Amino acid sequence: MVSIQKPTISSQNPDKLGRFGQFGGKYVPETLMPALKELETAYHQYRDDLSFRAELINLLTDYVGRPSPLYFAERLSEHYRRPDGTGPQIYLKREDLNHTGAHKINNALGQVILAKRMGKQRIIAETGAGQHGVATATACARFGLECIIYMGIHDMERQSLNVFRMKLLGATVQPVTAGTGTLKDATSEAIRDWVTNVETTHYILGSVAGPHPYPMLVRDFHAIIGQETRRQAQEKWGGLPDILLACVGGGSNAIGLFHEFLDEPTVRLIGVEAAGEGVNSPKHAATLTRGQVGVLHGAMSYLLQDEEGQVIEAHSISAGLDYPGVGPEHSYLKDTQRAEYYSVTDEQALKAFEQISRLEGIIPALETAHAFAYLETLCPQLEGCPRIVINCSGRGDKDVQTVAKQMNQL
Repeated sequence: MVSIQKPTISSQNPDKLGRFGQFGGKYVPETLMPALKELETAYHQYRDDLSFRAELINLLTDYVGRPSPLYFAERLSEHYRRPDGTGPQIYLKREDLNHTGAHKINNALGQVILAKRMGKQRIIAETGAGQHGVATATACARFGLECIIYMGIHDMERQSLNVFRMKLLGATVQPVTAGTGTLKDATSEAIRDWVTNVETTHYILGSVAGPHPYPMLVRDFHAIIGQETRRQAQEKWGGLPDILLACVGGGSNAIGLFHEFLDEPTVRLIGVEAAGEGVNSPKHAATLTRGQVGVLHGAMSYLLQDEEGQVIEAHSISAGLDYPGVGPEHSYLKDTQRAEYYSVTDEQALKAFEQISRLEGIIPALETAHAFAYLETLCPQLEGCPRIVINCSGRGDKDVQTVAKQMNQL
């Protein structure tokens, strides 16, 4: 029987002000400062508590289905094999096989268990692609908690399946009409709700963005992805991966994979953003590629903004990457050159979506398809037979209507 690796707590934490270098912090209304302090105190109190850890580990094992497999993508590897027989050995960390179909359930369960211990009976969250919303609604259903999910009307249209799933699970899906009706606007509305109902409500932020302690807390709940990957790599080939590859919107799935390997200089870390219609066009979400330092949703990080510092609306065919900011730790990893960040277009992601479906019999989420698409650029640059681990962060059931529309097959 395969046993789950117990989640460990990172020693690579932000400083006492909640910053990774210059990034992070707490840029929030004064009314939220006590709530953030309460959350930070509770997290430090319970994260090493034996009953808390046991409850989380048991749910991750028996409810979520962890550990997720590390799967050798034989036909995908063959596709990039060179005439001399060398080429990358590509492995997929199968977060798409988790309960609810994505990595998001790791964080949602951890925060719901924490909220329960804090005495909070009302849960709110934001969602873009809907996977965090579904995961939060699932965790709330499991524990009988009230659940309100804020979602932009544009995202509700392109992710109607996940909207139905959330409602089926008992959540209230609150449409957000402000702005472009996408993830940024949903996050803003969730924060407004939290300010109003801070005494009774816990806000489950879905990515490693937002004010401290969220970037640290969400990262730690997702760090099990990299911890399992290390153990599985040792079991399969007795060493470490050479390259880790993951898509980046806010950045939770990527930091979950990367974090375990930050102190391993031989492991190359690559994040892939959404270039939309091209990084030289006004329609993209390549924050780390084209952004500048600013403040959004309570934290300092790279943002898409105009010359006056106003946030520019992001664009991506993928609702989960359609965000003009990024987690502060990713911004720090970019500036310290510990991780590399690139971008691929909607068109490239669609091609990868179809390619992976046909080569491996795995329909990936459009978010994940961005990471797969970067293989077209990366693999020709590589020598020998490096081992690449791609975080298959979610499955593509939710995206088939969007893709079908784009391929003119409706």
